[in-house]
Amino acid sequence: MLYIMGKRMEPSKSVHIALQAIFGIGKTKAMLICELIGLSQSVKINQLKRMHVEQIRRILSRYFIIGSDLERLIQQDIKSFIKIGCYRGFRHNSRLPCRGQRTHTNAKTCRRVHNTTPYRR
Repeated sequence: MLYIMGKRMEPSKSVHIALQAIFGIGKTKAMLICELIGLSQSVKINQLKRMHVEQIRRILSRYFIIGSDLERLIQQDIKSFIKIGCYRGFRHNSRLPCRGQRTHTNAKTCRRVHNTTPYRR
């Protein structure tokens, strides 16, 4: 079983699909990583050589912020929004959508469940 950055990679999946299981790696970044290493999109995880796995780990640690580091960075950004008192911070604190979504007819669960408790993390 292969683990990359703490995530278990399914041996039967393609490399660019399996990399998307890592938090912070989407389709575009996964395809870019495969292109940098020189892998085709049809290569499966169980066909990777040790050299390729080390190259993937090196690229991920050097060029991308992923996993728990990215989650921590996002939480720090949210806390800074709340601290400076901007609109997005107010919306996060009230647990309401903060990117312009409609709340009159949508986001009823969001408004009903958590409206009484402020955002705490």
